[in-house]
This record gives sequence, C-alpha cells and structure tokens, in this order.
Amino acid sequence: MRPWEPLQSLNSLSVTKISELSKFSKSYISQVKHGKCPPSKKLLEILKNHHHRIQTEHDYLTIFLRSRKAMQVSPGTTQFYRIKLGRFLSEVNIDKATRQDIETFLLQFDNPGNRHAYYRAIKTFYNWREETFNLPSPMEKVKAPRLGKLILPSLNREQVDYLLNAVNNVRDKAIIAMFTESGLRLNELVNIRLEDIDWRGGTIRVMGKGRKEALAPLGRTSRKYLREWLTKHQPNGNIWGLNTWGVISMLRRLENGTGIPCNPHVFRRTFACLLRKVDLDIMTIKDLGRWESLEMVQRYTRTVTFRDSLKFYQSVLA
Repeated sequence: MRPWEPLQSLNSLSVTKISELSKFSKSYISQVKHGKCPPSKKLLEILKNHHHRIQTEHDYLTIFLRSRKAMQVSPGTTQFYRIKLGRFLSEVNIDKATRQDIETFLLQFDNPGNRHAYYRAIKTFYNWREETFNLPSPMEKVKAPRLGKLILPSLNREQVDYLLNAVNNVRDKAIIAMFTESGLRLNELVNIRLEDIDWRGGTIRVMGKGRKEALAPLGRTSRKYLREWLTKHQPNGNIWGLNTWGVISMLRRLENGTGIPCNPHVFRRTFACLLRKVDLDIMTIKDLGRWESLEMVQRYTRTVTFRDSLKFYQSVLA
C-alpha cells in the first residue's frame, strides 16, 4: 500500500461517508479534510483498508467481465453483470461475506424477479472466483429466491396486427414481423446479413447465445415486408442499417405511441405463446426458438390460459 493512497480516499470521499466508515465525528473529519488537524493513525488505517477494498472490488469486476468477454457473451449480458455486480461489490465485502450478508443484501429488493437476477449474478461471480482463484464461495448455503409462477407479458395476434399498422416504415414492419414470427433475440435480429436469408428454405441463419450458429424460421409476413424493404435498401453490413440502440429506440417510440409493450423479450414470448395457442408442442417450440431448456419455454408460455387450450380438448368419451 502506497503511503498516499489513504489520502486519496480522504480527498475523494465526503465528510459524511468518512464519518460513517470511521465512526469519527463530522466536525473532526471536516477539520482533517481542510488541513486544520492531522489525521489520526486509526483514521489512516480505516482509509487504507477502504481503499484496498475498493481496489479489490474494481480488480475483481474488471477481471470477471474480461472473462465473460472471452466467453463471447452478448453486450446486454455484460451490462447485466456490470450493473448487478457493481452494486453488490460496492455494498458487500466480498472477501468476508457470509451467507447472512448475501441474504440481507438480496432482501432489500422487493421485486422477486430483480432479487433473483441479483442472486444469479452473484452466484455466477462466486463460482468464477472459486474456479479462478481457488477461494471458497459463500453461495453454497444461499438458497435461490422463490420466483413463483410469474405470468410474463406477451401479445395476442390482434395487438401484433395493430403494431404493424401503426408504423409507416416498411423496415419497421419487417422488424416487428420477424421478432414475432421468428422469435429472434435482439442481437440475432440486428446482425442478420443478406447472405443469412434462405428464401427458398424459409430460414434465417443467426448467431445465438454463446456464439452458436443456428437457423430460425422465416414467416410469410416477414418475408413480404423484408422483400419490400430490400428492394428499397441496398445493405452494407446488416440488412437494416440500424444498430442495437436504433432498434431499441424504434420500439420505445412505438410503445409510447401505442401503449402496447414493445421490446424483444415481449416479442419472443409472443412467438412462443402464439405457437402454443395453435397446439404446437413445447419441444417443437423449443427447437424453433433455439431455447436450451423446456423449462424456459414453459415459463414463456404461461400466458396461454386454460381457455386457450380448452378449445383443442376432445373428450375421451366423445
């Protein structure tokens, strides 16, 4: 530890924060910060330990994110870890954290989905830390927060038609149709190139999670709008002339204008639910949507109600 590093913390932290860390009075801290009296040995030691902790947190997060990048995770996943772990590392001493510390941290989030998201990020981080540095993980005794059977939003056919009619740009119509008919993830859609489209076979080659190449179905409505768009636009790179944020911005404007939820996750759930409503089995939906587990398909299709399924029922005694 360099001798000036505690003074960096002294200069960068507020009087209130240093007072909370050290339990010294604010008046004393203020005098130290303004050079009216020297810092005590105890205060310097506290600031030294704080600086070391902050440096450790920064190093851990940087190395962890670098490891995710090497695994070719999506930018969205990287941002997920950056936000969730950034907060966790700023509030909990990771080297001394106990099961109770982690559970207390998680309990501050009222939303079960958000709490579970933090749990997943923290568990992934500690598993990586254990494998990389051979350090014990406190997560072994931490139980996953109960999510319950959440019913996640999806759209019906009438809502999708309404959205298609609400946009005047044929490119945007093609994007909405492909999200709905192909179940594409955001990165999969944005990175489509002309050579990825098999018009005769009715498929699109996409690069999915983990940089896995796969095929997605190309629906009739998507094909109609896409052909019309490509007669007007000569792609140089992806077929849209938009990046990720361009697509997100378009969807946000559409949501604000119509009041209908418009984001890639909602469309992906809509893809699964519309197929389930026409009695397609979940194994086939899993394959068409490139999901890794049947559990995820079941979670996505919980909006398919008993009445939706009842019309396909035939009595065994009929």
